[in-house]
Amino acid sequence: MSSFIGRTKSWARGIKRDVVALWIAARYLRTPVIAKVAAAWVADYALSPVDLIPDFVPVLGYLDDLLIVPLGILLAVKLIPVPLMSDFRLEASKREGKPVSRAGLAIVVFIWMLGAALSGWWAWKALA
Repeated sequence: MSSFIGRTKSWARGIKRDVVALWIAARYLRTPVIAKVAAAWVADYALSPVDLIPDFVPVLGYLDDLLIVPLGILLAVKLIPVPLMSDFRLEASKREGKPVSRAGLAIVVFIWMLGAALSGWWAWKALA
């Protein structure tokens, strides 16, 4: 059981490092454009201080943390050339803290506001 816990902790540390590495990759000039877009999307979402689906929502709240973010990381890492990703991982390992994405926050807030506006419009049409 302790080896499972050790592997899980190691996996989680790798995920955290890769998110920061993708954040670095999204800002690096030599990163291919499609990889840069994927890296920016994943890093902005993962580093956003709020989730699209809040964690208090049963089951779905943790879906993004356990499924969507790791799959996004896998996709973005596959798009980045191996030598570049190795450099980004090394740089990410040297950083003390993780960055916070204001762009990710803005995107999530925009989606929530759009959802609220569409729900209000739908309710208004249904009640009219």
